[in-house]
Amino acid sequence: MSHDLKDRHDVELAAQAAAGGRREFGELVRRHGSAVRALLRRMGAENSVADDVAQDAFIQAYQRCAEFRGEGTFLAWVKRIAARLYIKRRAKEARYVDEAAAADEAGPAVDHAARVDLDEALKTLSEVERLCVSLCHGAGLAHPEIATALNLPLGTVKSHVKRGLDKLRTRLQPEPTGTVGRSAHVG
Repeated sequence: MSHDLKDRHDVELAAQAAAGGRREFGELVRRHGSAVRALLRRMGAENSVADDVAQDAFIQAYQRCAEFRGEGTFLAWVKRIAARLYIKRRAKEARYVDEAAAADEAGPAVDHAARVDLDEALKTLSEVERLCVSLCHGAGLAHPEIATALNLPLGTVKSHVKRGLDKLRTRLQPEPTGTVGRSAHVG
């Protein structure tokens, strides 16, 4: 019977979950849980926080499964839920944390290894840049949605996304080999 669930489309599973199908929803969690946790870690959540928020997101998704219409992917829908829950959690915790100390921390030293690691590159961004980039490109939120969620002006969100992407491009760009001290002039 579980093999039967693996062959079903997310939209069908979500519809059955909305009618109370716990096994069907369990299959959706199995399929998409790691992607949701990965998004949360990229947004800056520690592993345990990512696990907690992902669990809360799936609980909320189960409760609201009837709202999923299949207009986008189930994964994108649950990622949006998770991203919003994480933003709310951060806002609540911000009242208790001195964010000035976090803003003064320097990012990790640039490692020019041949291996590209997006998670490490994201850690080099400021906290707000990482959030904006992750919400835009990881959770699929539009700039106005991010502005509302983070309580920032729209232009500021756009700047954070652009600046963050520019930094990521620079960080993830392969190092040119053998060009140190050479002229770019071709004769």
